[in-house]
Amino acid sequence: MSFISVFDVMGPNMIGPSSSHTAGAARISYLAQKMIEGPLKRADFILYGSFAKTYHGHGTDRALLGGIMGFSTDDMRIRNSFDIAHEKGLKFSFTPNEQETDIHPNTVDICMENEKGQKMTVRGESLGGIVPAIRENPNIHEVMIVQM
Repeated sequence: MSFISVFDVMGPNMIGPSSSHTAGAARISYLAQKMIEGPLKRADFILYGSFAKTYHGHGTDRALLGGIMGFSTDDMRIRNSFDIAHEKGLKFSFTPNEQETDIHPNTVDICMENEKGQKMTVRGESLGGIVPAIRENPNIHEVMIVQM
C-alpha cells in the first residue's frame, strides 16, 4: 500500500491559482532569502521556461517577491507584494530568459544583494506543491533549491 499525503487530496495552503507557479515560487524565494543575511536591498529574478512565459498571469512575480520578503505561501500580502516592496525600498526586477531551453520549465535564478553588499544567487525549480529539497549545484558553485 502506498502512502497518500494530505497534499494529494487537498493541495497546499496557498495564495494564487497554481501550486507550481505561485506556492512553489513563493516557497523557493522564501527559502532563498533565509540563506543570506538580511535585510535585502535588491532581488533580481531570471525566469525560464513556463515561468518566463506566464509569470504575470499566474502571479509568479508576486509570489517570488512575497517569498523574498519572508511571506509564507498562504500570506495574503503576496497579492500586494509589489507595493510592499516599494514601501520597503526593495529594488527588484523580473527578466524572462526564453533562449535557454535545456532547463526545467519552472526554473528561476534569484540574484540577491543585502545592505552589506553581500551577493548570492540561488536557483530554484518548482515541480508543484511546497516541499523543497535543497542542494548545491557543482557546475555553477551556487545553491540550488528544487521543489519536489
